[in-house]
Amino acid sequence: MEKALWYLLAGTRGGPNRARIIRLLDERPRNANRLADALDVDYNTARHHLDMLVDHDVVEAGGEEYGELYFLTDRFDAHRDTFEGITDQVSLGEGGD
Repeated sequence: MEKALWYLLAGTRGGPNRARIIRLLDERPRNANRLADALDVDYNTARHHLDMLVDHDVVEAGGEEYGELYFLTDRFDAHRDTFEGITDQVSLGEGGD
């Protein structure tokens, strides 16, 4: 999981938005539309980041396909300190793709 988090957060341009998605989902589950609104990005951009996070087992979807909610995985919770360490070491300002 540590390598996946480094890749997702520091290895690509979209790292800042993925970090913001993780922080938003830590507050409460949200669907893709709500995340896009909160990030002030296009729906397809939010979906792209969610798909990457799902592919790396950081978030998981629950519920019906339309309006399904996204949650942080138990695996991510076990590596939360790694996430915090990466975000502390890397400049993950607002914005990004």
